[in-house]
Amino acid sequence: MRRTIAVLASVFIVVFGVWQFMENWAGRPFTLDSPVTIIIERGESFSTIGLRLTADGIVDSARLLKARARMRGLTGSVRAGEYRFESNLSPDRVLDRLVSGDVLVHSVQIIEGETFSVTRHKLLEAPGLMFDLDNVTVVNVLAMLGLADAHGEGQFFPDTYHYVRGDQASEILVRAWERMRLQLKTAWENRAADLALASPYEVLIMASIIEKESGLEKDRREIGGVFSRRLKQGMRLQTDPSVIYGLGDAFDGNLTRADLKKDGPYNTYARHGLPPTPIGAPGRTALNAAVRPGTGTALYFVARGDGSSQFSDTLDEHLNAVRRYQLRGDQ
Repeated sequence: MRRTIAVLASVFIVVFGVWQFMENWAGRPFTLDSPVTIIIERGESFSTIGLRLTADGIVDSARLLKARARMRGLTGSVRAGEYRFESNLSPDRVLDRLVSGDVLVHSVQIIEGETFSVTRHKLLEAPGLMFDLDNVTVVNVLAMLGLADAHGEGQFFPDTYHYVRGDQASEILVRAWERMRLQLKTAWENRAADLALASPYEVLIMASIIEKESGLEKDRREIGGVFSRRLKQGMRLQTDPSVIYGLGDAFDGNLTRADLKKDGPYNTYARHGLPPTPIGAPGRTALNAAVRPGTGTALYFVARGDGSSQFSDTLDEHLNAVRRYQLRGDQ
């Protein structure tokens, strides 16, 4: 009897010692010289995962990690994905992250005013994002996404979009399109009673021009007012960004008089009314400026060179402003 008790006591001591060792090991943070990113593929065995974590210095023993996972019943619960590990993570915290699917989150940003071609290239270059837009162009993008039968320029709201490795580029575009629908709907519902624009799509076109003309919120409503008055009076918009968009790859950074005289659907010096499509992605303030343009009498404006604009009521005033701020460069 005494011998049995002694054996049981010895076993208890050993088991307790092992348990205590494992608890101490599993709770002790390990130090990394620099952050480490690993990708766990679907169906990968826990043994393989443990060996990779050990090779990268995230833990010091694949065998102990597997034993700890078995103790906690986690060997079959690891989620696939991209994980980033930094210093001072214990083996238990590593296991917690692998089981919870606390994967690395990436982001891609659509900037106010950027064209669809720029957005598409960003999605192509975004790390970990599956690019499924090989045959997509600005003309067919909405149709191929099953969203609408319309031109795609200006249809994706400028914002930061988060994704995880394996997400599709088309999913980002759908989210951006839905966000633009919401913002455009809100803007249209809050439009001025005497707005010169006949539809939400015309608002989108106007907002895209305002977005390109100025980055200053205080000037955008005034610019919207100039364009609104021009439309109402039958004047041409005469906006350089629209002409530049129409030139496409032929634009070399220098807008010439010949460019302004060359007829085309986006040449607002040669044609009345709005261009046929937006020329970029407008943000919230540009949309608001399009639906609630500033009041006043100005029919012209010119960039001062410091980001702001000089507004003028008459052509003579405008020509003087052009000579002051652009031809001579005086500030």
